Amino acid sequence: MRWWTVTALMDGGAGPAMWRNSGAGSDRDRNPPAMVAAAGRPLIIRVGKHLRGLFDRLIAASSLVGNEPVLDVRDFAWTGLLRAEWQAIRDEARAVALCGRASPSLATISPDHRSIAEIDKWRSFFLWGYGYRIDDNLARCPHTRRIVEQIPGLNSAFFSILAPGTHIPAHRGVTKGLITCHLGLMVPRDGDVRIRVGDRIVRWAEGETLVFDDTYDHEVWNDTRGTRVVLLIQVERPLRNPGKWIAELFLGIVRRSPFVQEARCNIASWNAAMKRLDA
Repeated sequence: MRWWTVTALMDGGAGPAMWRNSGAGSDRDRNPPAMVAAAGRPLIIRVGKHLRGLFDRLIAASSLVGNEPVLDVRDFAWTGLLRAEWQAIRDEARAVALCGRASPSLATISPDHRSIAEIDKWRSFFLWGYGYRIDDNLARCPHTRRIVEQIPGLNSAFFSILAPGTHIPAHRGVTKGLITCHLGLMVPRDGDVRIRVGDRIVRWAEGETLVFDDTYDHEVWNDTRGTRVVLLIQVERPLRNPGKWIAELFLGIVRRSPFVQEARCNIASWNAAMKRLDA
């Protein structure tokens, strides 16, 4: 059985109503403390944009899983851990990530996202970021930490929080060497909340996983009065060589770049500021 429903955009269909939902509201937090200034994109990304097609074709040819926009969860056995423990993960997200100002806007942590994210509309509570642990946040989510630590090839993990009425415009990930998974935790039921990946429309379900390739053009809508929350996981794509060499080289450079290091600093600065406010 597939755990997701999709409709082809060209058909304009709504698809069967297979998704389970629950509503949840959110309050807009106050503006965050001053963060470290944004660095530019890493040189390999700026230059690589012109070579992306070549890199992605080499990685795709070496892939040990499919290259479609939306992938079969059965090819990723670890997604079963997420589905089995989704309620405990949801409870930690509610208690920690949705509490006060614990989750800054993604544009604050990663200013590169400012072009696609409205300030305060798309928030994030990072557990892992590009291979780096966020120990303060992991300590507050012990159950989620135990599950996420078992995921092979983990690159990033965070609670992704989308406010009511939000639209994230079309954008693409930087490399086909990564695959994205969403675990539905809180999905409003009073309207339509959806993501388009390539020519597919996908609707989340609480307790279910969606696996997709974010190098396909994708965008998100929360046309409800509630807050959508997913656990977003990024993992390294299973590859053979030469695609594996290319993907590892690219990710290694990105992880060491100011682009990622300043995002780490922004998370640490935010957490320190929140501790001072709570003292």
